[in-house]
Amino acid sequence: MRLLDTKLHQLNDVISAITARASEIEHQIQSIVRDVIADVRARGDEALLQLGRKFDCPTLSELQVSDAEVDEACASIRQELLEAIRTAKANILAFHERQRQNSWVEVTDKYIYGQIVKPIGTVGIYAPAGLAPYPSTVLMTAVPARIAGVPRVIMCTPPQKDGKVNPVMLAAARECGITEIFKVGGAQAIAAMAYGTQSVPRVDKIVGPGSAYVNEAKRQVFGDVGIDQLAGPSEILIVADESADPTYVAADLLSQAEHGEDASCVLVTTSRDLVRGVQEEIEKQTQLHSRADLVRKSLENFGFIVVCSSLEECLTISNAYAPEHLELMVRDPWEALKRVRNAGSIMLGPMTPVPLCDFAAGPNHTLPTGQTARFSSPLGVEDFVTKSGILSYTQEALNEIAPTVIELASAEGFEAHANTVRIRLSKG
Repeated sequence: MRLLDTKLHQLNDVISAITARASEIEHQIQSIVRDVIADVRARGDEALLQLGRKFDCPTLSELQVSDAEVDEACASIRQELLEAIRTAKANILAFHERQRQNSWVEVTDKYIYGQIVKPIGTVGIYAPAGLAPYPSTVLMTAVPARIAGVPRVIMCTPPQKDGKVNPVMLAAARECGITEIFKVGGAQAIAAMAYGTQSVPRVDKIVGPGSAYVNEAKRQVFGDVGIDQLAGPSEILIVADESADPTYVAADLLSQAEHGEDASCVLVTTSRDLVRGVQEEIEKQTQLHSRADLVRKSLENFGFIVVCSSLEECLTISNAYAPEHLELMVRDPWEALKRVRNAGSIMLGPMTPVPLCDFAAGPNHTLPTGQTARFSSPLGVEDFVTKSGILSYTQEALNEIAPTVIELASAEGFEAHANTVRIRLSKG
């Protein structure tokens, strides 16, 4: 991990260093994804099967998962794992229930106005299952959709080499009431859900993370279909003072480093003693890691330790970085929280590592990355609803507001707009 010191480097230079990312999308990925989308739109299921045989299962013959396959998968799951899925679901449900929004109407003698909150009609979940299954993604996306009242939720996930979907993914889907599951992965899954095929229904919104190809596909279909966000590499920023345990800090940095070589891991601290302890612990814990080479590469690429002169300076850097995950390992994390402006998810205190949020505690793990926490929020119930304003005026109310509407419409050059009011005044 690279070491920076705000006494030796300008604050803006430190922020620039830790936020530097390759911003350009590889043209090759753009081109490949564009071709995949066009192919799926033109050939539908035929294209999905051909691409599935090429990338996932050479003998893939069916796209939709059968009820029998789901039954078999659920029967094969260890009871301990199934209970873990159910416990996580219950916590996620309890947290997201608090986000539920209701329609409202204000009724007066002269007018009625309000807002109608309605669930999106059909949502498509993309659940990756490349190096390992991700049942937590199914829970984090399906649970808030169900709370919002979405009547139809489908899921696309890549099959294994044997043509079956990982049993854990199917068990999580069943727990969430998802009955339409398709053995489709990659950019082709996004294209199928965005435009529909003979088997895969067209959806109104696509949610869920994925590879660079999935991300690019979501970017290209956006506008024809809604998306949750463009998920970038995983990020963690830890703000720590001398009270922090270097063993915990190192472990938490490594937990994000194992996401991939492009994961970003940053420690911002006021304590030089902590820096030395964390460096020693990282080396010690990395040696025991089953993916030590990956972790080392990640920390080499995007790992930083920043020494600051004050906690205020630490939080200034954190707010500029706007991390996906923020841990406050300081003496008074609740006081520090008052000065946090930008972060996807915030963990307070030494007993709250990021994986609690990632898997089971309740808050959503689909979070803004790449500094988008400055203007974006975690996935939630509000992402699965639409809102419509409603308005009904009486003649008396129209008469009162008419001068204002006519004046503003005329100022903006919309005489026909103003005329809609004038006509009603003349007949009133």
